[in-house]
Amino acid sequence: MSVPAIRVSGVVKHFGAVCALDGVDLEIGGGEFFGLLGPNGAGKTTLISALAGLVRPDRGTLAVMGHDVQSDYRQSRRLLGVVPQELVFDPFFSVRETLEIQAGYFGIGRCRQRDDWIDEILDNLDLTTKAHANMRTLSGGMKRRVLVAQALVHKPPVIVLDEPTAGVDVELRQGLWRFIRRLNEDGHTIVLTTHYLEEAESECGRIAMMKAGRLVALDTTANLLQRFVGESLNLEEVFVRVMNA
Repeated sequence: MSVPAIRVSGVVKHFGAVCALDGVDLEIGGGEFFGLLGPNGAGKTTLISALAGLVRPDRGTLAVMGHDVQSDYRQSRRLLGVVPQELVFDPFFSVRETLEIQAGYFGIGRCRQRDDWIDEILDNLDLTTKAHANMRTLSGGMKRRVLVAQALVHKPPVIVLDEPTAGVDVELRQGLWRFIRRLNEDGHTIVLTTHYLEEAESECGRIAMMKAGRLVALDTTANLLQRFVGESLNLEEVFVRVMNA
């Protein structure tokens, strides 16, 4: 039996009196394009932070490619690339320097393979002309594409995209999705959170919906769209029904 790309078992997390994750169980198979949806405050970012080892759960376990996030943090983190929702960047470096430093965090020193991969990422994210621009001079959409590049620079098999297209114009969004689809076709597991539900509907084979720290729906996209028999609904309409149930 193959090891799931992500396994979440009974995860609970409180922030004071607020229960951000309330016993979440979830498995995502290798090579899936998986959607994680929910309103603001549903627990999506907390779950992603727990996967990345940035938040320690009160109870439960999380694993990436079979490596426990708590007891085998270094290996689980090497296998995971996370595009955060917030625009976090170092204003002292250029785009290319930012990617080279990020690669160094994962023990990838200067070599032809690293430089070629950075060139490929820059090209696919339409950042080549900005390679030597300082990060603070970039637009919000450009900075978000650099965050995507940072998540990919160590070639992780599991990639989590937390609102990757927020603030990105339509043309550049299409280019980003072409690159992400190619990575998925090459075997990378993609986990997407987005408020653009048409993106999840077109890209994701399976979708989980979260509300108040719990999973309230988990199925293939096709089955979710057929959930309300006799009605022809898009994913946004299904999402609203599920959240209001």
